[in-house]
Amino acid sequence: MKLAARYFGVLFAIIALLSCNRGEADCNCSNIKTPQPVGFQVPANADIQMYEVNMRAFSAEGTFKGVQYRLDSIKKLGTNVIWLMPIHPIGVERRSFGLGSPYSISDFRAINPELGTLADFKELVKEAHNRKMAVIIDWVANHTSFDHKWIAEHPEWYTKDANGAITHPPTTNWLDVADLDYTKQPMRQAMIADVRYWLEEMEVDGLRCDAANFIPDDFWRQAIDSIKSNAKRNYILLAEGDRPQQLTAGFQMNYAWTAFNTIKNVMAGSPATQLPSAIMAEDGAIPATARKLRFTTNHDESAWDKTPIQMFGSQNASIAAFVAVTCMTGNTLIYGSQETGRTPLLPFFTKEQINWTENPTTYSAYRNYLRFRDTSKVMKYGAFTSSSTTDIVCIKKNYQENEIFALVNVRNREVSFNLPPNLRNKQVTNLLTGTPVALSDTIKLPAYQYLIMQ
Repeated sequence: MKLAARYFGVLFAIIALLSCNRGEADCNCSNIKTPQPVGFQVPANADIQMYEVNMRAFSAEGTFKGVQYRLDSIKKLGTNVIWLMPIHPIGVERRSFGLGSPYSISDFRAINPELGTLADFKELVKEAHNRKMAVIIDWVANHTSFDHKWIAEHPEWYTKDANGAITHPPTTNWLDVADLDYTKQPMRQAMIADVRYWLEEMEVDGLRCDAANFIPDDFWRQAIDSIKSNAKRNYILLAEGDRPQQLTAGFQMNYAWTAFNTIKNVMAGSPATQLPSAIMAEDGAIPATARKLRFTTNHDESAWDKTPIQMFGSQNASIAAFVAVTCMTGNTLIYGSQETGRTPLLPFFTKEQINWTENPTTYSAYRNYLRFRDTSKVMKYGAFTSSSTTDIVCIKKNYQENEIFALVNVRNREVSFNLPPNLRNKQVTNLLTGTPVALSDTIKLPAYQYLIMQ
């Protein structure tokens, strides 16, 4: 009976999805759940390699369909989790320039029509699952747009200025959004209900929680406890924050801001020894089961500050920086466009499509490294020790009696490096190319070259 029930449940869901071809007026798509392939599970925390999608820039269409068409390319890059930037309707009142910020949300339970329909979203999730990739959505809990229904129905849920007017988040220039007051328990419960709607009814695989540092840690614990109380599967929970308390509250990951700032300094001339020290310090402050998300860019950095090419100075330098910051511990994030070696800033308030054909050598370098990292238990799970110098990041990783070494030249010149004793006069294999390498006492690494060997 259980097998028959499962069969008919999936059959009815497929029929309901197909019926949506008549258009949304004839179909209540909110009642359709996305059928997951038998055996689909979200990746374990230590296995996550995340890919961030800027919806407006990702395709000419700027839609869910535009992402769906490139799922195979995302998969081939070696990633297994897709993070979609906000998918909800954007507020009109006090809208910022261009098309407005996707982080100014007017309805937490609806789909931005700019991106397609709810049926389109569900199809994207289904096709990602078919490729064994999870899909998480951006959750913006700190604020709403000024035309969210809560403004009229529950103005007491918002922060007020001295004159009693609803205000934007303090210490920011986010003038298009209204700050939520987390002392209000009814608002918290409404927010948690909206979160659970997407996880339980729409069956997304998790959340990237925006501006997590702005929100009290006790709310995150309250929300995550509620989510897990009825969970029939595992979720991916990422906080855009760096407080250890977020991880003890139940998030699996938060941002490795210290490592990010350190790799910028190292590539600009600071001693390479600073990077493993910073990563050890980050890891020492978090629970053993948690992970830091390591990156060299994201949508904010590449829109408002610098792209990796601008930041590090060249294609080769940007790749070396990425390998250096992700070869030790933690999970990886690659931002859609990063693999193309794009030089100019990439906006997300307006549409500017990514050119997927530029810099194929850069794409190949990211792909080869990420695919190796995805298949190497030593890289993902191993503990590391450092023999780094001023100019070379040198890491040894161990896992279950296996060890590998990673060398990264972080300078724009050839550097001669005295190898650690256990590497001298050995024949090793370059794990990214499969080719043998004969080592002596020293090795000369060209500018920004990296070598991962066993």
